[in-house]
Amino acid sequence: MFESLSSKLQSITAKMRGKARVTDDDIKEMMREIRMALLEADVNYGVVKTFVAEMSEKCKGVDVQGSFTPGQQIVKIVRDSLTELLGTGESKLAISSTGFTTIILYGLQGAGKTTTAVKLAKLLKKDGKKPMVASVDVHRPAAARQLEVLAKGVGVDCYIHPECADAVQIANEAVDKAKYLLCNYLIVDTAGRTVVDDELMEELALINKAVNPTEKLLVVDAMIGQEAVNVAQSFEEAIGMDGFIMTKLDGDARGGAALSIRKLTGKPIKYICVGEKVDAIETFYPQRMADRILGMGDVISLIERASVNVDEEEARKQLGRMMNNEYDLNDLYNQFQQMRKMGSLKDLVGMIPGASGKVKEDDIDDRIIDHNMAIISSMTKKERKNPKLLDASRRKRIAQGAGVAVADVNKLMQQYETSAKIMKQMSKGGLRLPKGLGGIGGLKGLGGLGALGGGGLGGLGGGKKKPKHKKGRR
Repeated sequence: MFESLSSKLQSITAKMRGKARVTDDDIKEMMREIRMALLEADVNYGVVKTFVAEMSEKCKGVDVQGSFTPGQQIVKIVRDSLTELLGTGESKLAISSTGFTTIILYGLQGAGKTTTAVKLAKLLKKDGKKPMVASVDVHRPAAARQLEVLAKGVGVDCYIHPECADAVQIANEAVDKAKYLLCNYLIVDTAGRTVVDDELMEELALINKAVNPTEKLLVVDAMIGQEAVNVAQSFEEAIGMDGFIMTKLDGDARGGAALSIRKLTGKPIKYICVGEKVDAIETFYPQRMADRILGMGDVISLIERASVNVDEEEARKQLGRMMNNEYDLNDLYNQFQQMRKMGSLKDLVGMIPGASGKVKEDDIDDRIIDHNMAIISSMTKKERKNPKLLDASRRKRIAQGAGVAVADVNKLMQQYETSAKIMKQMSKGGLRLPKGLGGIGGLKGLGGLGALGGGGLGGLGGGKKKPKHKKGRR
């Protein structure tokens, strides 16, 4: 997410942070570099021009506050300006005073409306709401069936009528069905087109009139770059909208759409989708995103994601074993399972303050979790319970069973040993943890991060470098 832009801005602000004195030439040079970084990230030229001009004005004659150095104050201005560009505050969904809220999703074909409808429904369900999803796409029958299958998978009510060719009729039926089932939210998935056309807009206008939506949200594919702004403006002019849901931010999107769309349309980004799984959706917080782009991390979102995806009962059991100094490879395996539920490693590393500056994105391989789980699965119950049994011959057998090199088994065992030391220190009440991700292990449900870090950020790599062993050590 914003990988290229993030690395450039972090490099720019890092140079400023340590400066005890900031000259006009320093500010001009920084603004030039920021301008280039934003343009390379596909941010609209007009937005970049205004953004840099406003930020330059704020930086001139900056008033140093408290213990901030001038350099730190400049970095704060960059952060605040970026937050303002993304949108101030959290834009929550509007709720109908009638107790029945209708949300309609627009977007071009392939933007991810159908999966987003189910993701949003699942999010509302977790919040104690009773949502229903409905498809009024009469042009692509497979979309309705896809919605039905996905909704069933998350336990959400769904209404489709594939045999009917009248989208407005289906919309009216969906409203009646949702009210009959006492649902308090109806999410309507509409048809998309490869291009914006008059026929599409006329159909959407009629559906709008039928369901009287409380929220009109445009689902935008972040991968299409500047075209996303043109699409947004076309929908706004034709039928109006209340905000956006940005999808595919886990891909190689340069981030320009997200940074441009708020400024040019005046409409807020309400949610972002960061994966294909039905739980890969997050409420959009501009300040948190600005912090992540600048490498300041987002621990709050990290903890929130852990609280949703981590099994509390399992975490409680592991905590008990940790306190009794009984940590073994079965516990490490369970931590890897919990990590897998939380999303990609690249995304998680971006949430840890300072981590993105120390670990290159190219060195993070999500397959490392699967490889490590395969290694532990190739062990016997006795070996998992008592890792000291793992001599050279056993490690060779395990490597063959898991389809990896012996060096990978050795690397995993080094990570386990470091994690075990961390757990032992914590069981004794010690808080002095090794540098790096090991310190995150103390947060509830995030022990897997400590295990992956191996006491240092290098443990997140895909095993490209062979571990160094001392002479005579297995």
